[in-house]
Amino acid sequence: MTSTPSGIPGTADDSAELLPIASGARTRAALRTLIRPDRGRALLGLGVLVGATAVGLLVQPLLGRIVDIVADGRPADALTLPVVLLLVVAVVQGVTTTLGLTQVARLGETVLARLREQFVERALQLPADRLERAGAGDLTARVTGDVARVAEAVRSALPEMARSVLAIVLTLGAMALLDVRFLLAALLAVPVQALTARWYVRRAVTVYADQRVANGAQQQQLLETIGGAVTVRGHRLEEQHTEKSARRSRKAVELTMRSVHLVLGFYARLHIAEYIGLAAVLVTGFFLVRDGSVSIGTATAAALYFHSLFGPVNAALVLLDDAQSAAAGLARLVGVTDIEESAVQLPHQRTEAGAAVTVDAVSHAYGPGRTVLHEVSLTLRAGEHVALVGTSGAGKSTLARLVAGVQQPTGGTVSVAQSAPGPAGPSVVLVTQEVHVFTGTLAEDLRLARPDATDADLRTALATVYALEWAEALPEGLATVVGEGGHRLDPARAQQLALARLVLADPPVAVLDEATAEAGSAGARTLERSAEAALAGRTALVVAHRLTQAVAADRIVVLEAGRVVESGTHDELRTADGPYATLWRAWSGSRAAPHL
Repeated sequence: MTSTPSGIPGTADDSAELLPIASGARTRAALRTLIRPDRGRALLGLGVLVGATAVGLLVQPLLGRIVDIVADGRPADALTLPVVLLLVVAVVQGVTTTLGLTQVARLGETVLARLREQFVERALQLPADRLERAGAGDLTARVTGDVARVAEAVRSALPEMARSVLAIVLTLGAMALLDVRFLLAALLAVPVQALTARWYVRRAVTVYADQRVANGAQQQQLLETIGGAVTVRGHRLEEQHTEKSARRSRKAVELTMRSVHLVLGFYARLHIAEYIGLAAVLVTGFFLVRDGSVSIGTATAAALYFHSLFGPVNAALVLLDDAQSAAAGLARLVGVTDIEESAVQLPHQRTEAGAAVTVDAVSHAYGPGRTVLHEVSLTLRAGEHVALVGTSGAGKSTLARLVAGVQQPTGGTVSVAQSAPGPAGPSVVLVTQEVHVFTGTLAEDLRLARPDATDADLRTALATVYALEWAEALPEGLATVVGEGGHRLDPARAQQLALARLVLADPPVAVLDEATAEAGSAGARTLERSAEAALAGRTALVVAHRLTQAVAADRIVVLEAGRVVESGTHDELRTADGPYATLWRAWSGSRAAPHL
């Protein structure tokens, strides 16, 4: 959900900075790269389909032969051989077509899976602020609608297109073998078909691309309105949000109707081409039979050949509809997988010995005029626990995300030390107050942090964060299904689960961004104890939700308007009588920790 500086969801400007869309040339290049590892399967599938199509082309000459036998008044037993051969052709074509289409389908599914993996990998690497600028709707539309459209094309359009193109080429070749004049007559339909395809493609690319963008904008608006429903009602913005949703829906419907009219015009032009071509072949056959150049059976075979082209030609041209729609979706997927490396989340740079984390003159802005950090410099020594405090909006969470590597700074550098107790795992792990419990067993959820962890490792991690007792008390213990549709974990237990994942991942540096904020007053102390245990032996940066967390830290850093204004121990900062002392007095006086 996006928000404006006023904090009202959905009131942001309609023009989001959408994720990039790949050009046609780049999309084709990416597709070739995806197919390259499976070239053998592609050639095998194509070869089998060529054989199947060639066998199928024997049907028309055999039917022509039957016509000649009947026209010549030959005995009925002369029909036996061509009829038997028709049955053989049907069986062989059916078997080989199935084998060929199976190979093509497998190729398509493999390529699609590879594309999905690249898309998810790159999407997960994108800085969070880049995704926020694009809006959840844009990414959601790509990972759902665009992937579904490409998958549909791979499973149906791709095999049918391959089969249709082969049938067209080989059938035209067979007509030329009968008599080249039949081929020339059939080609009279080609200019109309070519102009139809050109007319359609030139319009379809733009229409379908615009339709994808409109659907993404519509989905984004719905997400914002539903996600911020309470705020929308509180600020009496129902009418504005309804109008925005209606406007974006009207745009989506308008583009859908344009695509419908486009398809109707496309079909009308195809029918005209069919009539022209069939009439030309029949007229040619009439004159050739009259002149004795060909038999009635041969003319019949030529007419049947052209009639058999109706299906493949129409299928190939109609599949342009699916192809253009899928191409638009594919370009949006490739646009994400092809984002320049400088725009994705890169590994931390390495810092000098003795320092676990070095933040050097880091600045960060979420857009023009929205700078939240101003040349912040900070060093975390190995094993040191540093607490970030400051009023809301001071930039604490932004700095925490930069240190964790979730976002990249717009200026300056963040470096992490070389040494790491778990070289196979991440250098830095971030735990926030927004914890997601993945659907599956509790053990599977924990193993997301360390797939090779044994049950004993899981129990040790849970015990470390004081969560083993309730975990084993679940209906099926570690085998209990949690997450959506499973056993519900309250916020405090979900947070302990996240801290147990941290223990299993065993990173040298941990960042906690208000990771204990979700616990109520009753569970706050328990959750703080869990956090302290999870951070033991690690370098830690903690965005303090309660000042009790700051008191326990080795050092406290105070942020104010995106700048470091104080740094020191609890006692040093109290004595200095600066911003931290003011916060401490406010907390001491009320005996309740303010939200920092």
